[in-house]
Amino acid sequence: MSRIDPKPINRYPWRVRWFLLRQQRKYGRVLAPSYLWGRLPGPFLGVLATLGFFQSKRYPIDAALRSLVSIRIAQLNGCFFCVDLNAHNFLRAAGDEAKAVGVAAWRDSGLYSPRERAALDYAEAVTDRCAAVDGVQIDALRSHFTDDQITALTAWIAFQNMSAKFNAALGAEEYGFCRLPGK
Repeated sequence: MSRIDPKPINRYPWRVRWFLLRQQRKYGRVLAPSYLWGRLPGPFLGVLATLGFFQSKRYPIDAALRSLVSIRIAQLNGCFFCVDLNAHNFLRAAGDEAKAVGVAAWRDSGLYSPRERAALDYAEAVTDRCAAVDGVQIDALRSHFTDDQITALTAWIAFQNMSAKFNAALGAEEYGFCRLPGK
């Protein structure tokens, strides 16, 4: 259960209420982060718009890699809702259950490509202490990504950290999008 109870839907502003009701029809209930973000209508609408931009087909980082990196960020931040949702998204994009399940131990696994490993290493560094990111790490990324893609990956990692930290701090519970072994 979230650490902050949801308000009745009719107490949210109409623009937020419209979104909450659509989500309720789609999933059978409103997802915990939406109730929480909905308390801040302006930022919530900004988060939704930003997420829409990140999820466009033209975004320089593909959905599978974004989702894989997001699972790891969520694990590091203790956001079980985010692990659940991003594992679901990864399976839809890549269909690789072994990678979704094993991402916490990616350093010791042969499942991940050099490109995925570089992105995961960078995501961990940014999540842990972004001031420690150095030129060597950026150069390692450059063997797999253009400078525009590195910028896009960094933006995605920052967004996912904000989202995971918000959800974890307020106890947004997982929905059950993805039932992976060991979860």
